Amino acid sequence: MSRDRRTDVLFYVQHLLGIGHQKRAATLARAMERQGLNVTFVSGGMPVPGLDTGTAKFVQLPPLRAEDIHFRRLVNDQGLEADDAFKAMRRDQLLSLFEAERPRALLIEMFPFGRRQMRFELRPLLEAARATAPRPLILSSVRDILVEPPKQERIVEMIDWIQRVFDHALVHGDPNLIPFDETFPPLQEIADQVVYTGYVVDESVDQPPHPQDGIDEILVSTGGGAVSEALVTAALAASRQLPENLAQLRDCRWRILIGHSLPEAEFQAFQAQTPENVILQRARPDFTSLLPNCRISISQGGYNTVMEVLRAGCPRVIVPYSGGLETEQTLRARLLAERGALTLLEEQSLTAESLLQAVSTEFARSKASSLDLNTDGAAHTAEQIQTLISRHEEAQA
Repeated sequence: MSRDRRTDVLFYVQHLLGIGHQKRAATLARAMERQGLNVTFVSGGMPVPGLDTGTAKFVQLPPLRAEDIHFRRLVNDQGLEADDAFKAMRRDQLLSLFEAERPRALLIEMFPFGRRQMRFELRPLLEAARATAPRPLILSSVRDILVEPPKQERIVEMIDWIQRVFDHALVHGDPNLIPFDETFPPLQEIADQVVYTGYVVDESVDQPPHPQDGIDEILVSTGGGAVSEALVTAALAASRQLPENLAQLRDCRWRILIGHSLPEAEFQAFQAQTPENVILQRARPDFTSLLPNCRISISQGGYNTVMEVLRAGCPRVIVPYSGGLETEQTLRARLLAERGALTLLEEQSLTAESLLQAVSTEFARSKASSLDLNTDGAAHTAEQIQTLISRHEEAQA
């Protein structure tokens, strides 16, 4: 897309396994454009079908992803390990883009609180930004919860990056649910640079529901699909054995959505064992339009999905992914379950029987809840960035 205006925000986003970070970033890009900010969205991960970045200029770098849930090796779209030549190509392309765009603000997703594997290109990018005159505002965009606290030397490194290079860290959460220092204890050292934005929720969740699909359905969603096998297997088995205490669901159709990160051969294998009362399909961009229609939502516990089902108001069971090093989904879901906002089923306890018991528990749960969260994070982020850019440029004038 050609642009007549200078780029306001260059937004670097790198998802390594799931697509939640990419979807949240896309929601933020649309909000920034609505705020009047001119955005260039730079994606370093695998292409995400149906990703909606609105009117932002979209740039796809040669894609990289984590080889597995342990994040030790980066591979390209052919599954080959990224060598030094590949990384240099990406770095040079990213630096050329920065030089061409000359953004007023550089927004980096997760780093330095994550994405350490991408230092080969982020370090040169940030050095280039700091050497530019006038220097752009430099911001970190991070979710509400980090994985288990890293080693002390990593914490020191994070703090150093924020204090020395970044102007602010935008935390997409609400301290009324969980303060950032619960998973990043040394927050006090950078407290003056931290800005809470509230939770980022896709604005489509507030739009009219789908006219046909989702009505009275049991809606099962598995995010990007990279780690969907356990939930899909349990849901397929549960769809065949509804107990007497869930007789009200006997005539309900199940709809199971699986993201595109699940290989096609595995997707086809699941389809081959799908009973007549189940629709199994790839993840849909209009997922949020199904939520107001469904009898109950059963989903993994990614940031985006949890906030969408809360906002939609449908009954919900959350089965947070807890493989590899992941802890953030479980922690967030536990906090919300403790407040009576949802029914939690731990992944290690997931079976067809436990899933049906969780559904029964959710229907018995009181819908009254004192939950009071800021879920206007997309708009607030855009407003904050616009304000911070203005202050930064005034200070440099």
